[in-house]
Amino acid sequence: MWLNYPNNPTSAIATQENFAAAIAFCREHDIALLHDAAYTEVGYDGYRAGSVLQLEGATEVGIEFHSLSKTYNMTGWRIGMAVGNADMIKALFQIKANLDSGIPQAIQEMAIEALTGPQDSIEDNRVIYQWRRDRVIKALTTMGLPVAVPKASLYIWARVPAGYTSAQFAARLLSDTDIVVTPGSSYGKYGEGYIRLSLTTPDEQIEKGCRRLEAWRIPSPLGS
Repeated sequence: MWLNYPNNPTSAIATQENFAAAIAFCREHDIALLHDAAYTEVGYDGYRAGSVLQLEGATEVGIEFHSLSKTYNMTGWRIGMAVGNADMIKALFQIKANLDSGIPQAIQEMAIEALTGPQDSIEDNRVIYQWRRDRVIKALTTMGLPVAVPKASLYIWARVPAGYTSAQFAARLLSDTDIVVTPGSSYGKYGEGYIRLSLTTPDEQIEKGCRRLEAWRIPSPLGS
């Protein structure tokens, strides 16, 4: 069972009760629990995401993955870690040993500096992302799009207007405003009806995009 909380693309968060239920299910059915926890350091309004490994029984059935991509802005450097069940870690090591030859030494050394050096950048980044979140939410609300304010992650998951598919609305945004969003259908059938907006764009681009959104009048869908 693969889990990812805080979630990409929806920004959903999991409670300790959610994790406990997943652990119980995996123990009952003898399946592995794999949790992608890449966004746990990006929380807003005082929210701090927990680890599935905090719960009793988690290491019997699962491992948790983390990444330096989001926490330390090392996206593209492809360095992270996995902790948890010893047998699963051993199996993962055997797979990795046959798939690639390891991370370049320079990246390893920079990762060590990131993990052992001052951690002020984590909070600095969180403040930046929270400003971007609030700005985008304001723009979407002005447009009239229903959207939940996320408590974590780098994304906003917004419902598209009635009469549009997610792909149609994303295409209309691109053609009318030069703004790129990801249609929810790209993530599977349950994503239909939504778009994902990313907060990883620089502040000045966020502001420019939000002004375009606020000035845009959503046209009626074709055929309506």
